Amino acid sequence: MDMYSQAAWLIPLFPLAAFLVLTALGRSFRRAGILTGTAGSLAAFVLSMIIAVDRLGGRAVDYNYAFDWIRIGDYTLRIGFEVTNLTAMMLVVVTLVSLLVNIYSAGYMKDDERITVFYGYVALFTFSMLGLVLSDNLLSLYIFWELVGVCSFLLVGFWYAKPKARAAAKKAFIVTRIGDAGLLLGILLLFWYMPDHALDFTTIQSVFDGQSGAITTGITTLIALLIFLGAVGKSGQFPLHVWLPDAMEGPTPISALIHAATMVAAGVFLIARTYDIFLDSAAAMETVAYVGGFTAIFAATIALAQNDIKRILAYSTVSQLGYMMMALGLGSLTGGIFHLFTHAFFKALLFLGAGSIIHAVHTQNIQEMGGLGSKMKVTAWTFAIGALALTGIPPLSGFWSKDLILTVAFETNPLLFVAGLAAAFCTALYMSRLFFLVFTGKPGAAADGAHESPATMTAPLVVLAALAVLAGFIETPWNGWFGSWLSGEAEAAHGSGVAIVASIAVGLIGIYVGWLIYGKRSVSRTAARERLPWLVKLLEKSYYVDELYAAVVVRPLKTIGSLLMVVDEYIIGGIVRLTGIVTASAGRTAARLQNGQVQTYSLTAVIGFVVIIVAIVGRRFWP
Repeated sequence: MDMYSQAAWLIPLFPLAAFLVLTALGRSFRRAGILTGTAGSLAAFVLSMIIAVDRLGGRAVDYNYAFDWIRIGDYTLRIGFEVTNLTAMMLVVVTLVSLLVNIYSAGYMKDDERITVFYGYVALFTFSMLGLVLSDNLLSLYIFWELVGVCSFLLVGFWYAKPKARAAAKKAFIVTRIGDAGLLLGILLLFWYMPDHALDFTTIQSVFDGQSGAITTGITTLIALLIFLGAVGKSGQFPLHVWLPDAMEGPTPISALIHAATMVAAGVFLIARTYDIFLDSAAAMETVAYVGGFTAIFAATIALAQNDIKRILAYSTVSQLGYMMMALGLGSLTGGIFHLFTHAFFKALLFLGAGSIIHAVHTQNIQEMGGLGSKMKVTAWTFAIGALALTGIPPLSGFWSKDLILTVAFETNPLLFVAGLAAAFCTALYMSRLFFLVFTGKPGAAADGAHESPATMTAPLVVLAALAVLAGFIETPWNGWFGSWLSGEAEAAHGSGVAIVASIAVGLIGIYVGWLIYGKRSVSRTAARERLPWLVKLLEKSYYVDELYAAVVVRPLKTIGSLLMVVDEYIIGGIVRLTGIVTASAGRTAARLQNGQVQTYSLTAVIGFVVIIVAIVGRRFWP
């Protein structure tokens, strides 16, 4: 059974080889670049599927291979790769979405002169994410974690000629570095306290799961919170969520790849890989749960008032990541990972559908669209499936995973259950608003001349739509297969009738309210703005979090930087320049004295002699 798992190390090498080939080819080989990038993702996907299918039958045994990397005295740091059911699932998700994005980009990016560079960046990102997934210890995971961040910077700022794209790339890089610093501190702290300084996940699991008492509760909580800080940065949790909506300045396929299915899921994956540490600390679990629950409702309300189609989906991603974190914090590993799995497909579908719309109408403002349903039928139908899956309407995949999370919340934390229901209602409302404004009604100003996208763009939509329908059936109230396969223990909590009914009810109510306002238009669209203008303004400005950061963090730091620059320029630099001037002046004076004239030398000697005599004789008269 280990035969295929032993070859798992080849999976990230396929996209890495594609990146190296694309870098060597240069920009002129456009078609070859597309084929090379797609072939690398296809090879990685095929091998990932083989490994995943191989692990479905019987009792799969985790496979680990490591070798000595660094020797320092008696300490040896080993590094390698590990294949578990969790990593096998993530390999399939990452490679499949990457493959579909590569195919989709052939149509979406065909007119871009840097398309070969784009495919190279995508291949490098895919390699980084796959390396992160396969890492068998926290140190190698951190290395790939940082490389993923670098690739995100390159892809978000791909259209670097646009000032907003440059600013978004820098913002993403800086904000996620805050979380990364926390993760690094957590790894160092864990290294210090772990027996034999081990950082591999197998040893971590045995130490924390065994209740050995090797690490105190206080230190365990601190380590867990620092690791969670890293996840907060990558997975866009409050308050480090501000980079993700701005990252929509990158090409839309990148929004689907990085900010829907892979990179933002890395934080959730990190918590799952170190879950035994969190289980050992009740305070850390509560922190994860409440931060996730707050993020879910916080981002969902912001999405209600946005008009940029990609920003709506971005805040939706933040909200759904909050759901995943809430599930993990409530003790449901299956719920968090199951929602990660289903969300990858329907959110990638929604982002690629948004790209198809933008490709047709050349705007991202949903207020300028309308009536696109009759002109873009494939996009409309697949987008509708993705929207319903996100909303949580049965029997689509999003319903099963969201129902599992709400069921766990209902039985363990009523407050978070209410927050989850409120977020679900907001999700249904903002997605129905988006759909009705874009696809129904009279054609808007941007809809003239709109037509369906080419097959290279619509084919991935159809595949993802099918997955959005079917993926949820791996874990249902009457079939807990996924939970058993993932963790070895089925979760009995996935069967609350109250949670199921409440989940369906809030989704349908949200859709109905959205239809009344934006579909049937029997309720004025401006009613909320007329009655509660301050609230609408607050949501449009995303609760002024960016403005708060600018006032509290950015401007003070810029002021301090300006002051330090003045100190460096005029004080430190002034001293250096003054030293140079004094030295040069002394040199010029000495040069004048050394003029070769005997009279000058004689006069200088006499003056020096007189000064010495005065100094010696004068000492008698000094007090």
